[in-house]
Amino acid sequence: MGFIEEVRTFLGNYAITRKEDLIPYMNDASYFTGEMPEAVLLPGSPEDVQRIMKLAYKYEVPVVVRGGGSSLTGSSILKNEGIVISMLRMNHIIDLNLNDKCVVAEPGVRLDDLERFLDKYGHFYPPDPASSRSATVGGSISTNAGGLRGVAYGVTKDWVLGLEVVLADGTLVKFGNKALKRSMGYDMTALMIGSEGTLGIITKAYLKIWPKPERIARILAFFRTIDDAGNAISEVKERIIPEMAEFMDKISLDSVPDAIKYPEGTNYALIVDASGPPETLQRRREQIEGILKKYAIETRSTTDKAEMNRIYLARKGLYASILRLRKSEKEYIVIGDIVVPVSELPSALKEIEKARDVDGVRCALFGHIGDGNIHANIFADLSNEEAMAKVNKFMMDMAMISVRHGGSVSAEHGIGLEKKKLFVEEMRFHDNMRTLDLMRSIKRIFDPKNILNRGNIFDQDAGSDS
Repeated sequence: MGFIEEVRTFLGNYAITRKEDLIPYMNDASYFTGEMPEAVLLPGSPEDVQRIMKLAYKYEVPVVVRGGGSSLTGSSILKNEGIVISMLRMNHIIDLNLNDKCVVAEPGVRLDDLERFLDKYGHFYPPDPASSRSATVGGSISTNAGGLRGVAYGVTKDWVLGLEVVLADGTLVKFGNKALKRSMGYDMTALMIGSEGTLGIITKAYLKIWPKPERIARILAFFRTIDDAGNAISEVKERIIPEMAEFMDKISLDSVPDAIKYPEGTNYALIVDASGPPETLQRRREQIEGILKKYAIETRSTTDKAEMNRIYLARKGLYASILRLRKSEKEYIVIGDIVVPVSELPSALKEIEKARDVDGVRCALFGHIGDGNIHANIFADLSNEEAMAKVNKFMMDMAMISVRHGGSVSAEHGIGLEKKKLFVEEMRFHDNMRTLDLMRSIKRIFDPKNILNRGNIFDQDAGSDS
């Protein structure tokens, strides 16, 4: 009896092997196409995951763990032979304690489903990546996802209290708990966050939650230059931390003409939220809008829920909207995800715009101006080698611009397959290759047979770094 036959003894029909059912798992939300898995397994419990991994360890079968398949860097597809473990059956919210400000959820819970559940209790889980409709708790933890509320609430790592994890050999371990703080040696929970499925499989998450803001006002501001937009948000943050602070360039705005109409001369727009109880919201709204008016061509603000939702969905759905600006169906969107200190964002963006022109690529620029995160949506014909060479050069140029400005090549999407070379170049720029060696050592301790998400983030062979 082989691996698949043994798995079938306890998973039954949740061990999928028909070719036509395996094809969708060759792709995620990135532009990569992976290998067809030998099987797709859908465990229903931590015990199922343990049994699968004990067998995978025994037979040395490579494993890729998959949530909603919303990875933009190719981290949830097979790089070579192996199996996919889909966590979508493990989609239950196990416990909620409003006093402890904690919700316990399985890894396959969709973030939007978690949001709707918590909304009934007047609470929310702040990390809100644009892919929240499909993204899962486990996947977002594995990439340390951020989102539009990052300026006020940080990213996933700031909201995970503890994890239950199955290791490569099938051992179940628990890191952290419901407590809001602890000082207990090495922070193993933090080590798992952002590890992209290379160290273990999350089977349960203890997440911190927060009361929803009582009221929100949404402010739009339009600017001639990124310097004006950057100066405006810097002054806002000196006075008050907004609930949200997003930027969009003119190409991005052109993709959502029905939702956001901009005045003549606009090259950048900001979306900034003020929040608070009714008695203080108006003061905060006026304070933020007053600062923005000093730098902007025009500002608008609203508390109308329908109008606020229209603006929010326009920003959150930009990836799909920008796709409509393609010149042909052959074009895909390659997404950059760099980050710089907020004070460096205007100068970094100007360098990126210059590199875009020099490299000869078309791209829209938008992102989270409140925490320095820039997304470049680059139009790319994957079948055209010359065009892809330009895209790859621009990706490297943009990455190194971020590094020179004190930032990083990835803010919230992870490394996956796409950014492995960029990751190495960042380490090399800082003469920090020893850190990469330490990461490989940690990987060997957790996964000595290198079966978990093999080839993700980095290759175990240091010779591949050259």
